[in-house]
Amino acid sequence: MKRKTAKKNKWADHYTHKAKKENYPARSVYKLQEIQNKTRLIGKGNKVLDLGCAPGSWLLHAAELVGPGGEVVGIDLKPPDVSLPAHARALTGDLLDMDESLKSALGSGYDVVISDMAPATSGHKDVDAARSYNLSEAALYLALEVLKPGGAFVSKIFQGPDFEAFIKQVRVHFSKQKNFKPLSSRKASREIFVIGIGKKD
Repeated sequence: MKRKTAKKNKWADHYTHKAKKENYPARSVYKLQEIQNKTRLIGKGNKVLDLGCAPGSWLLHAAELVGPGGEVVGIDLKPPDVSLPAHARALTGDLLDMDESLKSALGSGYDVVISDMAPATSGHKDVDAARSYNLSEAALYLALEVLKPGGAFVSKIFQGPDFEAFIKQVRVHFSKQKNFKPLSSRKASREIFVIGIGKKD
């Protein structure tokens, strides 16, 4: 009788193993680390909103960056499966269908809004890119509501027909705009992070 062996994650790589070793739930933490190393957007004592926070890697790292004097709030369709420090909390809800109670719980006055949201992929590039654009646009609209003047915004988006349109929207509302693809992004991925710095009043 053959022994049952645990299924291996075919997507596992150096970053996957590193995340597990460093007690992060997903390899995506290293994307935020690279963004932070490049931009230094998140500072001690900041208030940060993490959109699409499950499974919790960005939420945990943002909490480390702001320290106990800061605050990190996350929102996702499902709660992250990690223990959070006292200055971090996660809300369950749909960014595309927010009710007033969820908006009230989120509050405002954020220094930085970050989003690593991605749609459920269909395998059709243009469909997936359009869904990604819808999520990114929703993230931007919420960021404009809750960010302080001078605040910063980071959103993942799949490159596609609406990519340039999204960049133009970010440029309208922020003093500086940058694009960044972390080394930790998978080579085959069409994701890129659009960064807005200095929200206009």
